[in-house]
Amino acid sequence: MQVKAPASAPKTYTQEEAFSASLKYFKGDDLAARVWVNKYALKDSDGNIYEKTPNDMHRRIAKEIARVEKQYPNSMTEDEVFDLIKGFKYIVPQGSPMAGIGNKYQVGSLSNCFVIGNDGNSDSYGGIMKIDQEQVQLMKRRGGVGHDLSHIRPKGSPVKNSALTSTGIVPFMERYSNSTREVAQDGRRGALMLSVSINHPDAEDFIDAKMEQGKVTGANVSVRMDDTFMKAVKNEGNYTQKYPIFSENPKYSKDIEANKLWKKIVHNAWKSAEPGILFWDTIINESVPDCYADLGYKTVSTNPCGEIPLCPYDSCRLLAINLFSYVEKPFTEKAKFNFKLFKKHIAAAQRIMDDIIDLELEKVDAILAKIDADPEGAEVKAVERNLWLNIKRKAEEGRRTGIGITAEGDMLAALGIKYGSEKGVDFSVEIHKTIALEAYRASVYAAKERGAFGIFDSEREKENPFILRLKEADEKLYYDMLEYGRRNIALLTIAPTGTTSLMTQTTSGIEPVFLPVYKRRRKVNPNDKDARVDFIDEVGDSWEEYVVFHHRFKEWMKINGHDTDTNYSQEELNELVEQSPYHQATSNDVDWLSKVRMQGAVQKWVDHSISVTINLPNDVDEELVGKLYLEAWQAGCKGVTVYRDGSRSGVLISNEEKKEENQESLISFPTKRPEVLEADVVRFQNNKEKWIAFIGLIDDKPYEIFTGLADEDGILLPRWATKGLIIKNRNEDGTSRYDFQYQNKRGYKTTIEGLSHKFDPEYWNYAKLISSTLRHGMPIEKAVELINSLQLDSESINTWKNGVARALKRYVEDGTLARKQKCDNCNSSQLIYQEGCLTCKDCGSSKCG
Repeated sequence: MQVKAPASAPKTYTQEEAFSASLKYFKGDDLAARVWVNKYALKDSDGNIYEKTPNDMHRRIAKEIARVEKQYPNSMTEDEVFDLIKGFKYIVPQGSPMAGIGNKYQVGSLSNCFVIGNDGNSDSYGGIMKIDQEQVQLMKRRGGVGHDLSHIRPKGSPVKNSALTSTGIVPFMERYSNSTREVAQDGRRGALMLSVSINHPDAEDFIDAKMEQGKVTGANVSVRMDDTFMKAVKNEGNYTQKYPIFSENPKYSKDIEANKLWKKIVHNAWKSAEPGILFWDTIINESVPDCYADLGYKTVSTNPCGEIPLCPYDSCRLLAINLFSYVEKPFTEKAKFNFKLFKKHIAAAQRIMDDIIDLELEKVDAILAKIDADPEGAEVKAVERNLWLNIKRKAEEGRRTGIGITAEGDMLAALGIKYGSEKGVDFSVEIHKTIALEAYRASVYAAKERGAFGIFDSEREKENPFILRLKEADEKLYYDMLEYGRRNIALLTIAPTGTTSLMTQTTSGIEPVFLPVYKRRRKVNPNDKDARVDFIDEVGDSWEEYVVFHHRFKEWMKINGHDTDTNYSQEELNELVEQSPYHQATSNDVDWLSKVRMQGAVQKWVDHSISVTINLPNDVDEELVGKLYLEAWQAGCKGVTVYRDGSRSGVLISNEEKKEENQESLISFPTKRPEVLEADVVRFQNNKEKWIAFIGLIDDKPYEIFTGLADEDGILLPRWATKGLIIKNRNEDGTSRYDFQYQNKRGYKTTIEGLSHKFDPEYWNYAKLISSTLRHGMPIEKAVELINSLQLDSESINTWKNGVARALKRYVEDGTLARKQKCDNCNSSQLIYQEGCLTCKDCGSSKCG
């Protein structure tokens, strides 16, 4: 009798083996290699890695897609699927599908994002706790979650429990936020979107919640704006908030000045990049699934990045098409977009997305089986089990997909089209119109072969604006849809593609390039006598600077005869950028209104939504943010987020009430140093020495200070540069450094790297000491007193001490009493700060030294 040999254990790889092989795969791109190994390589809970390169992952995915394909007519083979997804060239499953398809080591979902909701009873504590538990259960399976809080009764409403009145929305925001921070997802925390209607009486509290130090740090927040409110803003009228929202017979209502609340939204967004805005009437009116609202498909919120509005218990899986790969002869005068191949691949992508729904249903069955097998009682498991049953029902019935794109910025550059230009917008619209028509055509064809989604009803959809647009563009497609139905209730999105774009080595999503070229540094081996040393840091280590090119910018250089190995000066790099199609087409260059209008134009051909951020320089005013929001609404956008450069650093304020003037209090600053701080540059002269101070600010108050000799320490800064940013970065060895960035008169950003190695080490050490006192909230006048009291031997360090004190005095509030000092003229102790100078209240003499 022949004994069957035991199956051999699958081969595993060390972290270093996988990284080394992946580094070769990505042609030396260490960031792409690290991202793939850490996030997407198949591994078990013990950390064993089962895939050596992305080829192994793509083969795993292709096998599973092909297995599903065999169930249907005209099936694709494993090799056909593999050829579409290999090398991240054409079709790229995103996030959860990439990590989860064929993964037998984790019991998880393939959905990237979920929305949960309520059945009308979740205003009770029991209902609110149920949502909390559902959120946690989804996050532990790697899903991002969104839910709306408009059902919670407003603050002060009567309740029939010991509290007597409701606490309102904000405490529950904090609860859900904390739950997010507690859930681990393979080394990362969960992602949460909280939304509320502007019609809710607690909307202002919701808008302000994240402005308070340490509050709601685990969630993104967005406000659902209806057209009535937007019109009231535009016409400077009043608006009525209600609970329940939009009720004809509300239990509570109040009239507000629309512009007053609008200005608060704009101010907070200008200051902290939140709240995001959801134009809710546009979302609902354009939504194809909302044609089935009475059957459970009423949209209530969005996923954490805002690109997928969803009904309760629905979810979505994401896939991106790499637009750059369809440009033939890129960066040449003969560059051309291959629409024929593009259309073929859109159809294949939609087919793969439908296959992934079948794979997701298998995953949900596995989750349900695990829940049933767990030893807890049925009562404990009830919420989790019912949650997944609801999700399974929506996936089976609606079969929602999420086809998107990446590399739009690189595609336009490769064609010689400027991002944000009229020609650029027109071409982008053509691309997304093509995706819409071909994806819907593929869904109709799949319905003919595989059957339509369970509740398809063409009569319900006949007045939907998106469906009517398809009809106008392609009548045959529309009438085929009437005859055969459609396989999927909704199909399209434009998601952020952060890690995906690192592996495609392209720009992210619909965004332009961030920077086409930037500088990094590597430590020099002290034994290498031939190494170039660009600077020596404060601990004596030598460093070499080198230029890093955006991958496709580097491709442009090669095609156009520029050497990519030359050690270019900054001026030469600027000239190269000016010659390239990326010139004035970076995220900081693109005209903001043009970007908003582009989003509105593209949105017409995306049935879900678009995740896009309008990047603004630090010095824009609040009025511009408001103008962009209004333009976005009028352009037909479904949502918009504005990020002002460096705005995150100034968000935190004290949550304590101000104390009386005669009480000593500390300024409340974030305990962890923000990565970016607004900064002032202060110049002063002691004797004949010229000194310079860089003062990092939060809420216009000093948070840190670095000071040194302007000339001797190599601070080559134009005298007109008085403001900028101090950015905390990391060297390649993991040590911290502080860079100063300012905008020159040509509009380009210039960076002085490593303030820490520009200044004398002794100055730097005392700077860290003084900065530490500021960061922990010591009032400025007390910090000045501390500095003045230092007993220092060196004459130069005493000069430094005087300079620091002089620089900080500028920020002492006028009228503040200077203790422990007396007037040199009359010996009075009544000295106060006036515009940084000490002025005697008794004799009027002033001293600014």
